[in-house]
Amino acid sequence: MARLRLGPLLRYVDESSATVWVEASRPCTAEVRCADGSSGRARTFQVCGHHYALIPVTGLTPGSATAYEVLLDGVQVWPLADSPFPPSTIRTPAYDDAARPVRIAFGSCRWAAPPADDHDPVGPDALDTLATELAAAPDAERPDVLLLLGDQVYADETSPATRRYLAARRDLRDAPGNQVADYEEYTRLYYESWLDPDVRWLLSTVPSCMIFDDHDVIDDWNTSASWLAEIRATAWWNERILSGLMSYWVHQHLGNLAPAELAADPVYAAVRADPDGTDALREFAARADADAASVRWSYRRDFGRVRLLMVDTRAARVLAESDRSMLDPSEAAWLREQALESPGAYDHLLIGTSLPWLLPHLVHDAEGWNAALCRGERGARWARFGEKLRRRADLEHWAAFPASFDALTALIAEAGGGEGAPATVCVLSGDVHHAYVAEPAWPAHAPAPAARVLQLTCSPVHNSIPRSIKIGFRFGWSRFGRALGRRFARHGRLAAPAVSWRKTSGPWFGNQLMTLTLRGRAARLRLQQAQAVPDGKARLRDAANTVLSE
Repeated sequence: MARLRLGPLLRYVDESSATVWVEASRPCTAEVRCADGSSGRARTFQVCGHHYALIPVTGLTPGSATAYEVLLDGVQVWPLADSPFPPSTIRTPAYDDAARPVRIAFGSCRWAAPPADDHDPVGPDALDTLATELAAAPDAERPDVLLLLGDQVYADETSPATRRYLAARRDLRDAPGNQVADYEEYTRLYYESWLDPDVRWLLSTVPSCMIFDDHDVIDDWNTSASWLAEIRATAWWNERILSGLMSYWVHQHLGNLAPAELAADPVYAAVRADPDGTDALREFAARADADAASVRWSYRRDFGRVRLLMVDTRAARVLAESDRSMLDPSEAAWLREQALESPGAYDHLLIGTSLPWLLPHLVHDAEGWNAALCRGERGARWARFGEKLRRRADLEHWAAFPASFDALTALIAEAGGGEGAPATVCVLSGDVHHAYVAEPAWPAHAPAPAARVLQLTCSPVHNSIPRSIKIGFRFGWSRFGRALGRRFARHGRLAAPAVSWRKTSGPWFGNQLMTLTLRGRAARLRLQQAQAVPDGKARLRDAANTVLSE
C-alpha cells in the first residue's frame, strides 16, 4: 500500500482551482477529495527513486472554504490518524468582492533544524508559531498566501541530525563534507523542514509561493565569474548543482505554476511521460546551469487587483565583470513586460526578490564600491582585494550590480507612474537577517511615481542573529554609517544613485513574518515576531502595524 511520505502542500489557488503537492512511497494515483464535491487526481511521477504528484483540483466555488482529504490508490492518507489539527482546507478567493482583502504574508531564511530537549537555540520558529495560532483559532484571519523568499532549505549548513545521516552514507572527510552532495541528501532537508508537524499542517492549508536564494544551493551561489570558475573545477560541484536545481524544481518550482502553465510545460510533460523521469529532469537541470537564459524560474501571480512578480536573483545573473547584471537580458525583459502590462489593471504591484533593492546606506555604498574595484576601476591589485572582500562579506545584492539597481529603480518609477498608476509598489525581500521598511525619494528633476514605493524586508523566519549583525546593520543605517559609505563611494568613483531613501521603520531583529493586507487601494503592513511565553510555547507579537496607503 502506498504511504504518504511528505505533504500535502497546498500550492496554487485561484477562484475555482488549486494544486496540491505530495510525495508517496511508491507509484500510485494520488487524489484530492473536497467536502463540497470538488476533486482532482494525478498519477505520480518518479525522480531518483522518489514518487511525486501535483494534483490539480477543479470545480471549486469562488469565495468558499472546503475541507479536503488525500487518497493514494483510493486509501485515505490525509488527514493523519489522530491528528490534533483542524481539517486542512482550500479557501478560494472571490476577487469581484471589493470588500474582501488580500492578505499576503512573507519572510525568508528558515533553518529547520529541530530543537534539542525542547530548547531552540535560535528562538521560536515564526512559521511554527503561526501554525499553532491558526490551529487554535481556525476561523480567525489567515494569510491568503505565504511567500517564502529564499533559503527554504540550507544545503550548506546542515543540522546535527542531518550530519549524522550524511555520515552514515559517506565519509564526511571527503568534499563536500557535512554539506549535502546529491539528490537523495536534498530530500533529507525537505523531510526535516516539511515534516515538522505544525509546519506540515500550515503548508497543507495556506497556499504558498516560493523562490530560491543562495543557501538552497550554497552560500554565495553565483556571486562572481571567478567564484563560479573555481567551484566548477571541483569534483563534487556538478552533482551538487544538478541535484539542487532538480530538487528545487520538484519541491518548490512546480507548485508556483498555474494549472495552465503546467499543462504547457514541456519539462513537466517529459518527466511525467517517462516511467522514470530522472534523466529528463537531469538534462533540464544541466541546461539551466549551463545557460541561464534557457529556463525561467521567475513567475507572476495575480490576486485580483494585486500583481506579484517573483524574481530569480540567483540563477539568472550575468557574471562577466564587464557586463555584470542581476538579470540576464531575457529575464530583465520579462520583468519589464509583466510590470508594465495593462496599465491600470492592478492597484498594488509586489516585486518579490530574495535580495533587498534598498539596503542600509553604508552597505549599499560598500557594495557599489566593491563592484567598481572588481571591474578594475582602481587597478588590478584593488580588483584582487575586491574579489576576496566580495566573497567574505557577501557583497552581492542589487547594489553590487549597479546597472541592474538603476534599471530596477527606473522600472519601478515607470510602473508606479502614469495614467492608472497603482497605489503602491512594494519590493518584498529577505536575506539580511533583520526587518525594516525603507522609502525612496526621487530627485526634483526626475519624474517621480505617483504610487507609494516601499522596500519591505523581512528575515529571518527562523535563524540565528549574531550580535555582530545587529551592531553592523544598526550602524549601517546610522548617520555615521552613511558618511562612511560616501567615502567608499568617492574612492570607487561612483555616481550618485538615481534615488535617495530613508529607513521609515525598524530595524527589527528576531524570528518574524510580515503581512500585507490589501483592500482596494488601501494597504496595511503588520510585522509579527515569534516570542517565547511562560507556558513554554510561543506567540506572535506585533512589532509594527501601520497604514501604507488609504
